Amino acid sequence: MDFLNETLVWLMKKRLPRIQAFMDRPMDTQETMFWQLIQTAKNTEWGKKYDFRSISSIRDFQQRVPISSYEDLFPFIERIMKGEQNVLWPSNIQHFAKSSGTTNARSKFIPVSKECLDDCHFMGGKDMMTLLVENKPDTEVFSGKGLSIGGSLSSNQLNSRSVMGDVSAVVMKNLPIWAQIIRTPSLDVALMDVWEEKIQKMAEVTSQENVTSILGVPTWTLVLIDKILEITGKDNILEVWPNFEFFIHGAVAFHPYRDMFRNKVFPSESVNYLEIYNASEGFFGVQDDISRKDEMMLMLDYGIFYEFIPMEEIEKEYPKAVSLEEVEIGKNYAIIISTNAGLWRYKIGDTIRFTTKYPYRFKISGRTKQFINAFGEEIIVENSDIAITKACEATGAIINDYTAGPVYMDGGKSGCHEWIIEFDQEPNNQEVFNQVLDQTLRSINSDYDAKRYKDMVLTPPKINVVQKETFYSWMRSKGKLGGQHKVPRLCNSREYLDSVLAVVNQNNTANVN
Repeated sequence: MDFLNETLVWLMKKRLPRIQAFMDRPMDTQETMFWQLIQTAKNTEWGKKYDFRSISSIRDFQQRVPISSYEDLFPFIERIMKGEQNVLWPSNIQHFAKSSGTTNARSKFIPVSKECLDDCHFMGGKDMMTLLVENKPDTEVFSGKGLSIGGSLSSNQLNSRSVMGDVSAVVMKNLPIWAQIIRTPSLDVALMDVWEEKIQKMAEVTSQENVTSILGVPTWTLVLIDKILEITGKDNILEVWPNFEFFIHGAVAFHPYRDMFRNKVFPSESVNYLEIYNASEGFFGVQDDISRKDEMMLMLDYGIFYEFIPMEEIEKEYPKAVSLEEVEIGKNYAIIISTNAGLWRYKIGDTIRFTTKYPYRFKISGRTKQFINAFGEEIIVENSDIAITKACEATGAIINDYTAGPVYMDGGKSGCHEWIIEFDQEPNNQEVFNQVLDQTLRSINSDYDAKRYKDMVLTPPKINVVQKETFYSWMRSKGKLGGQHKVPRLCNSREYLDSVLAVVNQNNTANVN
């Protein structure tokens, strides 16, 4: 074990007692976070609006402060982006994490405070390494470089004194020197803003490094590895990185990719996988036990106070949120957060299901709305409805029903979205319909647009036009006829696609016979 690796392993192990403390006393930890947030923000505009000074309990806070969507907070965030301070949070906000679009914007911009960086994102990164060491005490992972696949940064056009970009880029730019030493590639490459050039340069640089871990989204990791193999002429990435130990992944569900990574990408039992839940809004979870697939531990002392809305409450005008001590195992909840960057009772849009208590482990169960996020594109129903409408308008088509889902990346091939569409009146030009659908999605969703860039992750959508009453036949086969049942527009797996296509094949066979 080399000196740097030995030193970092020792330092990471020293963090375990703090982690164990919130595992043993989760409610005390969360109450401490709550009061720190309230006291810190009591003199902000938001704190004065809801009189944080007079709040005497968590219940008082819940009754007084409304649950907020991005649209609710956007007028305040926009003012901060223009340079106002002490609006939602007292410290100066100089960074904004750019995330996927919402109802009123192509992208949303999440404020990132110094406290959010230091006490949340950086803390999460250190704890990630601590739990990695705990899972593999004899690790040599710090003897090599950690490869980080991130985004890019740009100047805030509303205020040149601040910057915006993917949260990965914001974090990477502000990492301490010791963390920069053990990562690759250099910042000038990692923060390049032209993806095709970045992937090429990253492949050239990292193929010459002793890479022992990767932190990234599975889809972009596959693109980078394919490029490295193309450059090196190797058959397997472990021929390039023989000391590789850990793939740390997040952002999209890993289970569709698990077998591919284990059997093709890193075909070795010595390679381990660690999942994290790090979003623009904060760092929420880390897989503390690598034997528990798809389960992460909720990190409770990162300056975030958590609440959870049971799914039966989510559509109500005033949904009831419960605190951590009230959650039940196996039940789906929408996550509500109050953070050290000034997001107050904020709906992040994700749903989780707790699997254990003490520690509080969970699985990400989906979004509060139907979606496709198999590649980090975060397509929501609103996006698909707009795209379908535009395509119909452009081609004189009339839609009956549709559903869509992913075609996963495999064998070095890019993925795509597959659509099943039933028309009442078919387009006068199917090719134009397909193009308008794709281009509309790219124009209203920046994450989808990034994945479609040069077909690197997503190729154009695959469109299946089916006969009339196909969806009726499918719903009938599922016992779901009736006004209360609707065809699911989007799904993050192929559950509905394959089921509908099976009905199509049955109908075709019956027609032939």
